Amino acid sequence: MTTDQPPAGGERPDDGARGRLAAAQAELLAALVAGGPAPAGFDPARLRTQAAALAAKRRRVARRVWPELAHALGDRFDPLFDDYAARHPRPAEGARADVRAFAADLRARGLLPAGLVPSPLRRLLRRITRR
Repeated sequence: MTTDQPPAGGERPDDGARGRLAAAQAELLAALVAGGPAPAGFDPARLRTQAAALAAKRRRVARRVWPELAHALGDRFDPLFDDYAARHPRPAEGARADVRAFAADLRARGLLPAGLVPSPLRRLLRRITRR
């Protein structure tokens, strides 16, 4: 019969393996989203390709969340968002929080176009004024 109790030494036999796996996953994640070096055993070129694809996906989602911001920034949107994304990990709260943080970053740097209202607020204002 097995037990859930750790052996007398205090560690389960698989605790070391779990720790190594967690460290390897963190290293891979850092390479994919934070510009970290390629972990041993991974092709650096393939990791760069995947990292670029993930960055492009994050940028596309940001455009969809607040299209007015993307339109107002025009050709500056991509480089400004990429600069922001390189300095800030994606918030756990999701894409809307990411775009709000991007706008706050732009505002702090004096780069946020004046008069922008976030899309969800704009939709709410339209609904209210139609009544």
